[in-house]
Amino acid sequence: MGVKERRERERTEVREKILDAALEVFAAKGDDGVTMRALADAIEYSPPVIYSHFHDKDAIIRELCYRAMRSLAHSFAAIGNISDPVERLRRIGKSYVDFALENPSHFRFMFLTAHPLPPDAQDDLLRGDPQEDAYAFLKQTVEAGLAAGRFRPELTDAEEITQICWAAAHGVVALQNVKQHDRWIEWRDARTSAYRLIDAAIAGLTNAEPAGRLTSARSGSSRAPKRSARS
Repeated sequence: MGVKERRERERTEVREKILDAALEVFAAKGDDGVTMRALADAIEYSPPVIYSHFHDKDAIIRELCYRAMRSLAHSFAAIGNISDPVERLRRIGKSYVDFALENPSHFRFMFLTAHPLPPDAQDDLLRGDPQEDAYAFLKQTVEAGLAAGRFRPELTDAEEITQICWAAAHGVVALQNVKQHDRWIEWRDARTSAYRLIDAAIAGLTNAEPAGRLTSARSGSSRAPKRSARS
């Protein structure tokens, strides 16, 4: 490896270290609680080093958003080959839950921290691309379900269904991310509860009854109850 390549690799490593450390600081203190100088002190890099990689705090936040959103979208990649859109929707929700529980700082920064930013050219490149934009991947799956007639007839708005599905996957893990140490609540296992909520939401959206209840209802409607030998 030449000198130029080595320097480029070292620069990339420093950049990633800055982003990793910044993620923890932003997730803990929020956008309003962090300045570039405070960030430099917290991650033990001098301000000039940080400025050599990022123009300002917004540039760091934006790169963190892009990196985390790409990571989430890539975690959906293996789900794309599932042909049934409803099952794919279920798997997306559960993959989202897994991501939230396995990457709590990323999840908190992405979805539980306010960090409004001005528009950027890269936003338009990522937005709407299912390969890079997790929301676009989810919406694409919902649209496939609508096209296949899998949702209840009164549900026709792809954006609304997409946001309902997102909320169902988001709710339990978001609560536990910020409230897991609240001793007033006897929390149950987040993954188990979130998976059950996703299943219940999809059953409601598709007007599908649980298998046991459906079997019972069908058997009851097709056959009269047996009479005893004495009657």
